[in-house]
Amino acid sequence: MNVTGLYEAISAIPVAEQSAWQNFFVKFYRAWFLNSRWQQYFEGLLATLEVTVMALAIGVVLGVVVAMVRTAHAQRRPGTHNPVLSFFDFIFKIYVTVIRGTPMMVQLLIMGFVVFSSSRNFTLVGALTLGINSGAYVSEIIRGGLMSLDPGQAEAGRSLGLGYIDTMRFIVIPQAFKAILPSLGNEFIVLLKDTSLISVIGGKEIVYFAQAIVSRTYEAMFPYIITAIMYLILVMGFSYLQSILERRLRESDRR
Repeated sequence: MNVTGLYEAISAIPVAEQSAWQNFFVKFYRAWFLNSRWQQYFEGLLATLEVTVMALAIGVVLGVVVAMVRTAHAQRRPGTHNPVLSFFDFIFKIYVTVIRGTPMMVQLLIMGFVVFSSSRNFTLVGALTLGINSGAYVSEIIRGGLMSLDPGQAEAGRSLGLGYIDTMRFIVIPQAFKAILPSLGNEFIVLLKDTSLISVIGGKEIVYFAQAIVSRTYEAMFPYIITAIMYLILVMGFSYLQSILERRLRESDRR
């Protein structure tokens, strides 16, 4: 007897007369197999990965730009003043303070129902919001790594005739990256899990499809447990890749 036949046979038994494992099987079948609902979970999984990649790209770009501007302003030579740099440093300070000081849920609601109230692409709005939020945290992580390095590193680059951008690119950032990699990895894992929040504005990811299945089966346990397992597998996979990268960086330091 195949899985479908077993389900039909057990479903014919009154619920009150079903054993614990039979009731367990019926609920799981309805949450995963019935009407090929497993495809909806994987559709949500694909959407989650797409949102994560988009948000990650936005967050990294924003984080690098904000960190470099704020670091340049903090490490400017005594007695010098750059009004343009000071202006952007002030703007970025406000950005970091506001983003880090307000809940992600509130930011999503504002972006989804106020700023982009006329948009119907809530998944893209969610990715943009996550990216903007992540950028503030990434910028502080990168800035901390840059500020922790000996200022002599940057001065050595300038003495070789390198400009600020080239000094940061070839000397400072590669050294800082090794120090901040664990913190960046943790931030990216948090970003991956935060994709589950975009369902509050109608964004489509794993939780969105799990909620749709719950509304049809009137059984919340299995859809949400399956969702949790999927996120757990994603996080474990990302953590494994991060550990490989950290190990290779440590090996390169020994050479």
